[in-house]
Amino acid sequence: MKRLFPMAALSFALILSGAAHGAGPDVKIALIAGKTGALEAYARETETGFMLGLEYLTGGKMEINGRKIKVIVKDDQGKPDLGRTLLAEAYGDDKVDIAVGTTSSGSAIAMLPVAKEYKKVLVIEPAVADAITGDKWNRYIFRTARSSMQDAMAAASTLKAGSVGFLAQDYAFGRDAVAAGKEALAATGSKAKVVHEEYAPANTTDFTAPAQRLFDALKDKPEPRLLQIVWAGPNPMNKLADMQPARYGVTLAPGGNILPILKTWKSFAGTQGTIYYYYAFPKNKMNDWLVAEHRKRFKAPPDMFTAGGFAAASAVFTALAKVPDANSEKLVAAMEGMNFDTPKGKMTFRKEDHQALQAMYHFKIKKDQKDEWDLLELVREIPPAEMPLPVRNKR
Repeated sequence: MKRLFPMAALSFALILSGAAHGAGPDVKIALIAGKTGALEAYARETETGFMLGLEYLTGGKMEINGRKIKVIVKDDQGKPDLGRTLLAEAYGDDKVDIAVGTTSSGSAIAMLPVAKEYKKVLVIEPAVADAITGDKWNRYIFRTARSSMQDAMAAASTLKAGSVGFLAQDYAFGRDAVAAGKEALAATGSKAKVVHEEYAPANTTDFTAPAQRLFDALKDKPEPRLLQIVWAGPNPMNKLADMQPARYGVTLAPGGNILPILKTWKSFAGTQGTIYYYYAFPKNKMNDWLVAEHRKRFKAPPDMFTAGGFAAASAVFTALAKVPDANSEKLVAAMEGMNFDTPKGKMTFRKEDHQALQAMYHFKIKKDQKDEWDLLELVREIPPAEMPLPVRNKR
């Protein structure tokens, strides 16, 4: 025993020393994104924003409560089966404390039961389908991304009357968004009527037939006549414009999109829409840092999914700061009703369904653009109070 005591004493001293310095195992975070496929640009922005967010929040140390942060990035290629497998791998094999993802709504929905099975928190970013915080939801799911209904509520708040047609992609995102759009018009008291819906394959390049059906349906209806475009990836707005919708008294109404797409809309000066984030709109310290740092590193301002990734990082950091041992049940309790700062301003996880309540923005495409990124003019910020989201989960 005497010969063993010094070694035991040394081990105990090392434990005390580690505790004094806050040492411990790495905090492991899985980031799942569709880095291959149609939505890869969104995924890259999300990853960039997430890492910048952690850098900002940790002062460059990449640690929390004295523990190093390890981010494990996985590419689900936008495939639901792969997304489900990768999340199970992250929870089961990698032993991550918390997970974030993913880009495609279809893949995100497939991942939800995995979080429930492993009883681990999953922060949804940037998938928007309402079902994620609706009928597919479970208590381990929190979403920093806006929902389809938040998009729809924002758009509906700008339209008081007239006629609306929808062009959307024929998959979960598009159909979910149109359903939300129709409900939002009623919920916001708008007198505008939806007269026609068209759904096209996500990879379509010829919009002649669906666009003509929309124009024909709208042309004799009460003004203003809006063709609302709900599209992820390369946007068909320019192709629709080539068909001269003005001949039918129809105005194109785009949803927000990433900067490379917005840059192609210069000929639509004065056109209005709503958007989740545009770098010049929010005025706060966090966004100022993000814009300046992103410009310095990438020679361009941050995009909407960059801001989303940053918001997810803030939610994760804030939660882990409250729960140093990353116990899942404690995290759920801490995150319900939790406020956290983002480049858009403060967000709050609603207790009922864990959807982040957040501002949206009403924009106008600028006529006089000073440079390649000077694209949008702020009409007004739309506060969460003007977007009365229904609670649809089965809690």
